[in-house]
Amino acid sequence: MHLSCPLQVSSPACVSECVSPPFSLSLAEAAALERELLEEYCFGRQQLVELCGYASAVAVTKAFPLPSLSRKQRTVLVVCGPEQNGAVGLACARHLRVFEYQPSVFSPARPADPLHRDLTTQCEKMDIPFLSFLPAEVRLIDDAYGLVVDAVLGPGVRPAEAGGPCARALTTMKRLSIPLVSLDVPSGWDAQAGGDVEDALQPDVLVSLAAPKSCARRFSGRHHFVAGRFVPDEVRRKFALRLPEYSGTDCVAAL
Repeated sequence: MHLSCPLQVSSPACVSECVSPPFSLSLAEAAALERELLEEYCFGRQQLVELCGYASAVAVTKAFPLPSLSRKQRTVLVVCGPEQNGAVGLACARHLRVFEYQPSVFSPARPADPLHRDLTTQCEKMDIPFLSFLPAEVRLIDDAYGLVVDAVLGPGVRPAEAGGPCARALTTMKRLSIPLVSLDVPSGWDAQAGGDVEDALQPDVLVSLAAPKSCARRFSGRHHFVAGRFVPDEVRRKFALRLPEYSGTDCVAAL
């Protein structure tokens, strides 16, 4: 049983159809850019997670504008893994709540590190529900939520490395009918080559953090956003990031 009126990705004038990103980073380049921000520019890791989480939530609002959604379609399931991408998902969920969406969170494997603990506490204190398990019956998820945010695995993390709970969550997510938004890279994709079309998540929306990764050239969904306005101009020049201009005060840009 599916939603009686399935949520469709909107097509506002400011959002372009997906095109190949004008520039993308290899896994090594992405790691080097992050080190530059942490070591040379003295960004804190939690600060970067917060910036990316906020921008990811803004991207959701652009692809799925609140005024166009029914009450039921405003429900969002954010699936957060144990690595940094999962921390970004937790921050994204909190900002979605501020933006008056109705997020719930499922963490296949809750880590005990201070960053995840603090972000989890913030979500809990904002009355964001945490699921104790992810139903294996996909119809229950399709019927309960308007869309799913994939923050399970980041670049370079394979499902086997993240453990059984994450792999099982991805197996379920592959079978969903409701829209899927992936943060940075679709979970399980090879950050360089992309994903096997027959056995990989195929998100409707991709939000590249800082800059698109090489695998983004294989993305074939409706909307691709880059959330990297926080990257200093000098760092953009150093890594030859040729990306769209950000409009007004927007923290994301459509590719």
